Amino acid sequence: VQLQASGGGLVQAGGSLRLSCAASGRTFSMYRMGWFRQAPEKEREFVAAISWSGGETAYADSVQGRFAISRDNAKNKMYLQMNSLKREDTAVYYCATPRLAYGGIVTDSRGYDYWGQGTQVTVSS
Repeated sequence: VQLQASGGGLVQAGGSLRLSCAASGRTFSMYRMGWFRQAPEKEREFVAAISWSGGETAYADSVQGRFAISRDNAKNKMYLQMNSLKREDTAVYYCATPRLAYGGIVTDSRGYDYWGQGTQVTVSS
């Protein structure tokens, strides 16, 4: 399984970015997906997750109402639309997926087995 995150960059506070995660190596539509982030000197934290079908989503309180997770199973891609960005959103963002197919949404990083390389998001004031 390979995951490739992209779309990060430098943006001013209040701006928007759209992250993408391209998956390969297995049937994408069977697996839950998630986004996590890690800021310097901080623990990796949950951002958003989406079910295998895309019908269920979950968000961290800190991004609820500003970020939107989605997926396109035909393209083997997952997205994270980030709006109203704040300085505290600055981090490396990772996409991840569990080893097992189907199942409910997972918000704990310990429930994910495969991780992308990360993409840097920097929000300036």
